Amino acid sequence: MIRLGQFLKFANFADSGAHAGAMIGDGDVSVDGVIETRRGRQLAKGMLVEVRTASENHAARVG
Repeated sequence: MIRLGQFLKFANFADSGAHAGAMIGDGDVSVDGVIETRRGRQLAKGMLVEVRTASENHAARVG
């Protein structure tokens, strides 16, 4: 198990914990197709995390 904020840093979607928190708070992160607003959300192997930015979208599976 890994928390969403940690995963965003691990996957290089966020530069820091603060950056991860801002992205989550802005509604730019979804888990398995549902927007997630909890930085501490527990992720399990196989879940799909997507991040929407102004210029593109990024996705990675936990695992």
